[in-house]
Amino acid sequence: MQIEIAQIKISDSTKMKVSERMKVPHQRLPEWIKIKPIENENYVRVRRILAENNLHSVCQEASCPNIRECFGEGTATFMILGKYCTRNCNFCDVLHGLPKGLDKDEPLRLARVVSKLGLKQVVITSVTRDDLPDGGATTFARTVELLRGRDKEIKIELLIPDLAGRKESIDIILEAGADVFGHNVETVARLHKRVRGVAKLDRSLSVLRQAAEHYKKPVVKTGIMVGLGETESELVELMEQSYASGVEIITIGQYLRPSLAHLPVEKFYTPDEFKNLAKLGRQIGLAHVEAGPLVRSSYKAFNQSKSLLGERC
Repeated sequence: MQIEIAQIKISDSTKMKVSERMKVPHQRLPEWIKIKPIENENYVRVRRILAENNLHSVCQEASCPNIRECFGEGTATFMILGKYCTRNCNFCDVLHGLPKGLDKDEPLRLARVVSKLGLKQVVITSVTRDDLPDGGATTFARTVELLRGRDKEIKIELLIPDLAGRKESIDIILEAGADVFGHNVETVARLHKRVRGVAKLDRSLSVLRQAAEHYKKPVVKTGIMVGLGETESELVELMEQSYASGVEIITIGQYLRPSLAHLPVEKFYTPDEFKNLAKLGRQIGLAHVEAGPLVRSSYKAFNQSKSLLGERC
């Protein structure tokens, strides 16, 4: 097993941004977003098993508000390729740094843990690894291979980074044959640079289109955050662009500021506003729109895709 070491680099401009954001006071959460901190035996067990096997979950690394519920049900969204992301998006709480090397035993440890937890459905995402020639595609494919080697019936959803738009890397992942292929567009075109930094909307749409056109066509999925200053018409346009790129499932959730060093929340959407967005998405033609304040890409993921997967069996 390789021990991962990261070099954290913070530029003067980043320090300035952080300093400016620290002046913004905390915002009080509306009642419909507040979560009761419930912990049960499963929650403790899942945390322990992940720690014992040196595995990461996006639930922990990205400060997901649903972590107690998901861990409490014995499930987790695994985050592979380490815990240090080579990008530094202004909405994300995952650690930023320059990872050293690649833990080649990680896929096997993950497969063993999935068996230990008795999971029949698994969601796997990763940090962005721009330092790797294939962006980590081979690790994704190897993970799917090992999971299927232990259980041919297991349902696998992947949520991948854009892999810098490398088509050959995306093909490596698609050839592995996951049931659901996800890549998040995150936000509307006007806000993209401010929110996602070096990521590009056109590139993300191209990744989704490549999946939709692949001969091993998986269910194609993307996710959007709201509350960053977008308008309804911009959200409709983004859903239309996603649908035109072959997306079948969209998740829409409230952006929650992880810390004062991240972008502030411009608006808290009400449950009724989320219902309206879901209705607009269905009118566009999307097969499923999961919209709500605490909705995240991987939250109860297979409830979102089970009807589509059933049609393809």
